[in-house]
Amino acid sequence: MLFKWLTSMTTDKKIDSASGIHAVLGTQLGIPLEKEYGEIFFGCGCFWGAEKGFWKLPGVITTAVGYAGGQTNNPSYQQVCSGLTGHAEVVKVVWDKRIIDLSDLLKLFWECHDPTQGNRQGNDQGSQYRSAIYTPKLKDIDLCIKSRDRYQQLLNSKGFGTITTEIKSGENFYYAESYHQQYLAKPGSRPYCSAMPTQVLLNDFPGNNYKLDNSVWDNYDWKIRHCILRGNNKQITKL
Repeated sequence: MLFKWLTSMTTDKKIDSASGIHAVLGTQLGIPLEKEYGEIFFGCGCFWGAEKGFWKLPGVITTAVGYAGGQTNNPSYQQVCSGLTGHAEVVKVVWDKRIIDLSDLLKLFWECHDPTQGNRQGNDQGSQYRSAIYTPKLKDIDLCIKSRDRYQQLLNSKGFGTITTEIKSGENFYYAESYHQQYLAKPGSRPYCSAMPTQVLLNDFPGNNYKLDNSVWDNYDWKIRHCILRGNNKQITKL
């Protein structure tokens, strides 16, 4: 992604993005976790488009982009792009458990990209674009795995290969440069999304507790190429 690389080299500085304010939701990127909140990190290819997909969901308190799953402390974008740090580009999602369930987030995660592509997503190649779920809560691993296993069954029926998604708990998360935060909502941003959704929809799986109304999902049409780029930036109103 030459444009992304060159732009970031000339404009990005590694600062404390955690202290920033969400460009769409108006919340703190590093908001303290209340008892009603959950937190998780998703890798779905380029984090620009992936972040927009998640911030639009009702009940999401804040999102931020960053790096997780690697060995280097507080890496820069250039270091991550080298592939030498082992990090994936990820989206941090904080949600209100009274409004939206982890099951709903997992539904969007599996549907918004192709989790069978290994170290790439669409035109973007490299380990930083791998599919991944990193959860701070070990107890959430079971639900993630159950959703993966069900999605694998659905993918098999459509002729797709094996899911390569990395699912781990306890990985460190480092905020990306401020330039990358809510990139697609900022003036002058380049509309870009590398995700290649399979158009296979996740339905019920063991332990799921979907809370969002089915009408919410009408805002995501995976048959439209890069549909994340087509919609506005506002959070979906819960119907």
